Amino acid sequence: MVLDAVFRDQWGRVLATLVGILGDIELAEDAAAEAFAIAAERWPRDGEPANPAGWLIVTARNRAIDQLRRQQVLAAKTTLLARDLEAGLQPPEALMDDAATIPDERLELIFTCCHPALAFETQVALTLRTLGGLSTDEIALAFLVPFETMSKRLTRAKHKIRDAGIPFAVPPDHQLPDRLAAVLAVVYLIFNQGWGGGRVDLAAEAIHLGRALAGLMPDEPEVLALLALMLLHDARKAARLRDGQLVPLDDQDRTLWDTRQIDEGRALLQRAMTRRRTGPYLLQAAIADLYLYQPRDWRQIAALYETLTQQTGSPIVEMNRAIAVAEIDGPEAGLAILDRLDLDHYRYFHSTRADLLRRAGRRSEAHHAYRRALDLAQTEPEQRFLQDRLAATGEPYAEAARPAPAPARRAGRSVRLRPGQAPRTTPGFVGSGGGVLQTLLS
Repeated sequence: MVLDAVFRDQWGRVLATLVGILGDIELAEDAAAEAFAIAAERWPRDGEPANPAGWLIVTARNRAIDQLRRQQVLAAKTTLLARDLEAGLQPPEALMDDAATIPDERLELIFTCCHPALAFETQVALTLRTLGGLSTDEIALAFLVPFETMSKRLTRAKHKIRDAGIPFAVPPDHQLPDRLAAVLAVVYLIFNQGWGGGRVDLAAEAIHLGRALAGLMPDEPEVLALLALMLLHDARKAARLRDGQLVPLDDQDRTLWDTRQIDEGRALLQRAMTRRRTGPYLLQAAIADLYLYQPRDWRQIAALYETLTQQTGSPIVEMNRAIAVAEIDGPEAGLAILDRLDLDHYRYFHSTRADLLRRAGRRSEAHHAYRRALDLAQTEPEQRFLQDRLAATGEPYAEAARPAPAPARRAGRSVRLRPGQAPRTTPGFVGSGGGVLQTLLS
């Protein structure tokens, strides 16, 4: 359906423009949702407008005015609604024109959502809702919390931005470094939600934001490295699925890889490396690049993961290091690392462990680990992949109901993401360079 494609491609941009006009995320979100509902009714009958995004913005703006009139607070909002006209921008009706240029204010919106006055997990959730267009249900699932909890969290965040007068703007240059870590982490989490969840539009949105940040801070190595990292992963998207099935990296048709995008990613990585500051995204981009070569330099990959673990303390990174160690010293060496990690809730931990158990000849244990990974899998391609691996263990399917043996765990490890620790992961997200999706799966 045309409107579905417009929603995926334009939601973030439409909402960012409306927030810039209205100065209120909640009001802009309600107005945008109503505009899309009106479009669903009218477009099938009247045809798609020449400028769908402009039509949605004008319709949403008019609905917001109607709502404010009903609330009898129009006078207090007049200056906000007229701000675009006072700035010399096109009047809203001009946005209907096919040639109209809609200002792209997504960068302003992400800095607003990632303001330090908000808790980091709230920054992530709000950005996924506003720029990613995810439903509250989807975000709650990603964070492993009830719908009501996430709904209240998002509402409180929108009210705090409004009531505290948090500016809808890119920070001045002297504040950018202090604000950057949270923004980069949120952009990468959006990318991983798209990559791991099959949402190509989210991955594309994250890359767009990465390019905008690189334009804003062209000499910042971590900005360049994050963009390189996303491009190197995304270049393989056409080869990741075949007939609805996930394709392991080593089985992918390399002729489907986007070589121009890989070249761009590698050029960005080289630019980042010349700045001589080795941050977590630079390490991850270097690892992603190494995975594209055959044969792989597993010792260098393991060494980079070890450095990344030292920088971040992330158990997800350590899980990835276990994969590299297994390639060097055998599956039992990798399993020894995995058995020290507290990642029972993390679906890729179980598929990683299952694969190493299978390679070690411990088929019954592998069967139970694949079963646990299947229970946690969130997308159909992942589920089909794991079902095939589960069947290949040769164990009776009835045994799948038994829980996987619990590994010994190191106490005190956490996967909660805090500002300044970008590669760590919020529950439900892949935060370590693609994780098993990059290695065992795709």
